[in-house]
Amino acid sequence: MEELNCKTVFTIPVFGGIAVDEGVVVTWIIMTILALLSILFVRNLKVENPGKVQLALESVIEWGENFFKDIIGEENKRYIPWLMTVALYLACANLIGLFGFKPPTKDLNITAGLAIMSMLLIEYSGIHKNGVKHWCGHFAKPVPLVAPIMILEIFIRPLSLCMRLFGNMLGGFVVMELVEQVVPLFVPIPLSFYFDIFDGLLQAYVFVFLTGLFMNEEME
Repeated sequence: MEELNCKTVFTIPVFGGIAVDEGVVVTWIIMTILALLSILFVRNLKVENPGKVQLALESVIEWGENFFKDIIGEENKRYIPWLMTVALYLACANLIGLFGFKPPTKDLNITAGLAIMSMLLIEYSGIHKNGVKHWCGHFAKPVPLVAPIMILEIFIRPLSLCMRLFGNMLGGFVVMELVEQVVPLFVPIPLSFYFDIFDGLLQAYVFVFLTGLFMNEEME
């Protein structure tokens, strides 16, 4: 239970004191590392005779773009950078526990924040694609009677994204803690590969995949 609590790392002395939890601090660390790696990897890009690192990065980005284009369509590729950024952050956040940090996705506030941003992007994509009038009208389709359910769906989607990510990461953490208490040698190693690596990457994939899927439904 002590490990599950979100500890306050420090307090910002404004507006009566703003508590900064460890999940936020670890997120800042991830953001800093990703920003530095981005600067490092793109500082010597070449049009002719690119290096192996550049070719590898271009292959990964091309794969990511093709993956999301299959979900949201070529005409909506303007949203792909955001989806890829969230996928990269979630992958790092879910795997950072291997380096002794507490994964931010074990904090319900972090997963809720990501889910709310996804909800706003999903609804914005529908409004941008079809206009406000069509967006308001689709709540009454196929019959006006379903309007309350359709409106409720706006809040159900981010809630499902939030709880799925949080629940799976928390569940894996609890299982690993129990296994380490019962059989502390050898057995936790293969399970760690599943819960800390495979499951962490899987949850990042599921989150962005469902976000893209919901966006595609909204734009249709």
